[in-house]
Amino acid sequence: MLKAVKVRLYPTPEQELALAKSFGCARWYWNFALNACIQHYQETGNSLKLATYKGMLPQLKKDYPWLKEDCYSSVLQCVAINLDRAYKNFFEGRAKFPKFKSKHHKQSIQYPQSVTVNGESLKVPKIGEIKAVFHREIPGTIKTVTISKTPTNKYFASILCEIEGSEVKELGDKIMGIDLGLKDFAIVHDGENVTKYSNPKHFKRHQKNLARKQKKLSRKTKGSKSRAEFKKL
Repeated sequence: MLKAVKVRLYPTPEQELALAKSFGCARWYWNFALNACIQHYQETGNSLKLATYKGMLPQLKKDYPWLKEDCYSSVLQCVAINLDRAYKNFFEGRAKFPKFKSKHHKQSIQYPQSVTVNGESLKVPKIGEIKAVFHREIPGTIKTVTISKTPTNKYFASILCEIEGSEVKELGDKIMGIDLGLKDFAIVHDGENVTKYSNPKHFKRHQKNLARKQKKLSRKTKGSKSRAEFKKL
């Protein structure tokens, strides 16, 4: 059984720089490989195989030394695998065509191994021990770790773990009914008791404040430093 746990990260300025370099390398290789796939399809009408653009990495690291210096090798391997999966999902009708990545949007890198939990830190290759906030214990064996950065400069790690057995709780012969609504978020009935969960209405509570800030943001010059700073609020 696989389970994902998301934690907040608080990297130091030096670690932020190292992460930025890794994000940049992964983004560059994704765009390079995606462009190669598109060109190959236009020329031959066939898809470019994973082994082909994965095999380009050794030469690319010679041509662009920063790919080797600034990014953990397994991260680039994951980029190739994820692009191949994105292509298959597109051709099988499960997703849209893969897009080129921009430095202005969410950034992410994936580690398939070598990331460990050390006390209140996450130990990451080429980055070091990043301070993390764990709201619960990390269960089982860590399979992959995806580190992401939001456009508002917040860092997170999604830790995918493999757990032995199952965590599904047996309810015996009971049948539980759950009714989702607007007035009440959920009404749960187990045949004997009824439990109501109120609707928090987060959007309605913050709607006026959100509209005011969006109006203020729209007045700022596109591409300006002031707009970029205000967008993080």
